[in-house]
Amino acid sequence: MENGAVYSPTTEEDPGPARGPRSGIAAYFFLDRLPGPRRVLKGLQLLLSLLAFICEEVVSQCTLCGGLYFFEFVSCSAFLLSLLILIVYCTPFYERVDTTKVKSSDFYITLGTGCVFLLASIIFVSTHDRTSAEIAAIVFGFLASFMFLLDFAIMLYEKRQESQLRKPENTTRAEALTEPLNA
Repeated sequence: MENGAVYSPTTEEDPGPARGPRSGIAAYFFLDRLPGPRRVLKGLQLLLSLLAFICEEVVSQCTLCGGLYFFEFVSCSAFLLSLLILIVYCTPFYERVDTTKVKSSDFYITLGTGCVFLLASIIFVSTHDRTSAEIAAIVFGFLASFMFLLDFAIMLYEKRQESQLRKPENTTRAEALTEPLNA
């Protein structure tokens, strides 16, 4: 027998470089782990914090540089943290880590980043030299901080809804424990 006759029914032809709708690096990204509105908010957080950082980096001179430096640190940190959270949600790494820890980390990172970004934007407003790059950075900074805080508010609302759904279970368990066994 020829080798072709033996192996032809069990082997597959070379499928080529693309195999199906998702191939290559795109096969490792899953955008459906976040609901639509939160996905948009995460994208806006990433984009606006990057734009705030870029506009701040364009500033060539400053009179009171403390606010500028603090804003620079916060906007860069916000960009990197939002990128990290987005990568965790959209890659197989999400399945390797405890999902409750990812959601909890996202909850507190989003709250902290939103508050500190808002504070940095307020400080930068009070110390800027009124150049167009600084004004653009401030606008993007405020918008980014509002996106972080809106995302936090949505997560807080979802947590409250989740705890409301669990409360009836706890009350029925308590009632079941107080009922006599022979009733």
